[in-house]
Amino acid sequence: MLSLTGMVTIVVYLIVAGLVFWLLSWLVDYCEVKDPFRKVAKIVLAIMAVLVVIGILLSLVGGTPIFRP
Repeated sequence: MLSLTGMVTIVVYLIVAGLVFWLLSWLVDYCEVKDPFRKVAKIVLAIMAVLVVIGILLSLVGGTPIFRP
């Protein structure tokens, strides 16, 4: 069973991770990087964001928690 504190912690982690990945995506667009490198950087950011979200959701359903409060 998930407590309210655990749920709030997971929501805060998701918000912070979303802000960090949004900032990194903005930084890749802001720096004038040539197109193939920009696409690779965006793909890597997307993969990392998906992995972080999957890890956080796995900790929600009882898997090994990635982040400990």
